[in-house]
Amino acid sequence: MAATVVTKANFEAEVLKSDKPVIVDFWASWCGPCRMLSPVIEEISETEPGIKVCSVNVDEQMELAAQFQISSIPTLLAFKGGQLVNQSLGVIPKAQILGLVK
Repeated sequence: MAATVVTKANFEAEVLKSDKPVIVDFWASWCGPCRMLSPVIEEISETEPGIKVCSVNVDEQMELAAQFQISSIPTLLAFKGGQLVNQSLGVIPKAQILGLVK
């Protein structure tokens, strides 16, 4: 299952109201580190059924990026029960990404 594309319109339904922990990847197509992190994010979305993985393109969703004060990418935000519980900046290993929601 690929990461769910999130926009301002569906953020509440996909992230805040999710019954699973959610990792939200803020990225852009021109960002080299984002491209390095992308395969890891996709792998998590396919191999971790207990975690929902979402993706936000900061160029297309500037208002959402501003809402969470995303100033550098890639940034990962972790949500549980509709609450922001953790965040990470830059490329990190899969184990660390999973640790954001554990």
